[in-house]
Parts: sequence; structure tokens; C-alpha cells
Amino acid sequence: MKALNLDADANDLERMYERSFSGMGHFKPGQAVQTEVVSISKDCVFLQLGGKSEGIIDREELTDKDGELTVKVGDPLRAFFLKAENGEMRFTTKISGETAGAEMLEEAYREKIPVEGLVEKEIKGGYEIKIGGFRAFCPYSKMGERRSDNPAEYIGKRLSFKIQEYKDRGRSILVSNRAIHEEARLEKLEALKQTLQEGMVVTGTIKSIQSFGAFVDLGGIQALLPVSEISRSRVEDIQALLSVGQEIQASILQIDWGNERISLSMKSLLADPWETAREKFPVGSKHAGKVVRLADFGVFVSLEPGIDGLMHSSEISKAASYGAGREAAIKLGQTVSVEILGVDQPNRRISLKPATTAEEDETTAKYLDASADSTTYNPFAALLKKK
Repeated sequence: MKALNLDADANDLERMYERSFSGMGHFKPGQAVQTEVVSISKDCVFLQLGGKSEGIIDREELTDKDGELTVKVGDPLRAFFLKAENGEMRFTTKISGETAGAEMLEEAYREKIPVEGLVEKEIKGGYEIKIGGFRAFCPYSKMGERRSDNPAEYIGKRLSFKIQEYKDRGRSILVSNRAIHEEARLEKLEALKQTLQEGMVVTGTIKSIQSFGAFVDLGGIQALLPVSEISRSRVEDIQALLSVGQEIQASILQIDWGNERISLSMKSLLADPWETAREKFPVGSKHAGKVVRLADFGVFVSLEPGIDGLMHSSEISKAASYGAGREAAIKLGQTVSVEILGVDQPNRRISLKPATTAEEDETTAKYLDASADSTTYNPFAALLKKK
């Protein structure tokens, strides 16, 4: 039986490791790699490079404005090679001004690598950006997620940019900060495509309010909540129900990824009052309602939030001509007494006619009772009995 040579085996393993490590030397400054996070320490995030090889990114680079780490072990990551230093392969997710030379900036332009620059001052048409020892130009239209009403707010800030033009070895550089925002937005959009579906309930934040509805942020993409989908009842003043910054829950009505449009509904999460309309509003019953809409053919009366009935103009004419002293003119917002003529639950329609109020019915009942005890014939009482 052949004896094991432990020293030889150890030497072979060491040589294999060295070959694996030296193989990393093929990386060029600015070269992009698609990798994943394999471990995280107090100061560094370690990346998988193949075999036992690992790359390093400063942990601080992958934290948000609150100091929270934005990646975890197993997350995919696109990084760019900076340099080999003290046996370590240093990577970055963006090229900073301090490390930017002409070759690296040209590589950043070709590979669309983000670069970090200092917004020094406003110049004609935009801003002068300092990237290491180079000067770049960022037009107003390329700064920020959207055009700012206060252009000076960016002065003195270090921001990330994409190089859109690179000429004359860095003597002419055009950069865009908006491209960074757009890339982040598209990444969020792709992530949302994997999670959002029509019919699901989502939580969002009101970003702005218009007369036709509210725009809701769903974690990187804005959705529209139409005014008709806010409540079961008519919304007279959207500002009275919603406010900017408010967190809401809604269901997704429709998704159009091609046009990046999502419509929401808060109303669909509320109980549908029409499901019990026939029981709550039986034919012949009387109710008080508010006039919410006037039309040529009649008047729409709100019986409860989400349920409107139609009092046809022919029914109003009958009541006006029959009842002495009854007002024929009906005003918007007026409270009226109505009687249920019919309920069409599948088509969500209720037909109404004007009716006496409970107080009028009580007065009539007392009058009839008093007349019944009298031996004298009362033609008005007889007429009321026929009604």
C-alpha cells in the first residue's frame, strides 16, 4: 500500500491556492464583474471571485444615508476592479474622484461605470463637476431625479454620475446624475415586476394629490389612485380624506408595465353596500337622503355611502302637482324624503319617488285618528285615507 506524503500534498494545495490567487491579476482597473456577497465584516464586504478568491469593498460604500447596510450574504452585486493592494483585490461600485485617472475615466465611460464627483459651481446651462483632476459638465436637465426649482441646492455636494461623453483624453467630459436615478428606478421596477400582481393588496405612501386622484409610491414606482376609487361614497374634497405622506393600503386594479402605469383602489377593500341593498331598502320603505346630482331626467339621491337612487322627473312632477304647497324645485345638497319603488341589485339601481317625511306621517296619523272619532264627515280625511 502506497504511503501518503502529507508534506507533498500540503505543498500541492499551497501551489494550487497561489495559482488561484495569482489568476486574479488579469483584472484591469475599471473592469466590471458580476459577483455575489460571500461574507461581511465590521469594515469590509467580501465578494466571490471564483475558487478561494475574494474581492473586497469598503463596507461604508454599501450603507445608506442612515448607516444601514444595503446588502446581505448571497446578494448579487455588480462591482468594478480598482487595484491590488497588500495582497487584496479592491473593488468598488463606483469610481471616486480621488482614484480617477484618464484611463479609468475612459474605462468608466466605455463600461458605464458610475463616477463620483464634486459639484463645484453653476456655469452657463448647468454645473461644473470636479472628478479628481478633471473637470466635467452636467447640464441642468441631467441633474437630479427631476428638474429642481432651486438649482443652487446641489453646489458643494458629492454625487454619482454616468459619463455620457468622453473626448480628448478627459479635456471634454459630459456627465449625467439623472442617469443614476433612472438606472436605480429601472432596477426597482424590475424587482417590482417579480412581486406585484393585479388584485393583491399593497401598502404605499401618498406622494402628491391632484383633483383627479392621488399618486402613491410603491417602493420606487408611482401608482395612481383615482378619486373614484377612494371611497364607496362620493368624494367632494379629496384633500379631506388624503394627505401627502400618508400611508395607505389599496388593491392593485390594473398593471401596464409597458407604459409603467399601475392603478389602485381603496374602495375595493371596503364592504360592498349593494350586497345587502334589497334587505336594507325594501320596496315601499321610506328613507331620508341627500341630493347629490341633478340631471335633465331626474335627481340622484344618496341613501347611504355607496348607494344612490334615481328619482325620475316624472315622479317629481306627480308629487308636485298632487301635493298642495309641496315645493317642485329640488336643490343640490338638499335632504329629501323618498320612497323605494324598486331595487335592481345586479345593475346597482334603485328607483325612488318623493315621499312624506316621518313627521308628516305622524301628523297625518293623528289627524286621521281624530277624524275617526268624529261623527262629522271630513272630505280631507277621506282623501288622506285613499292615499
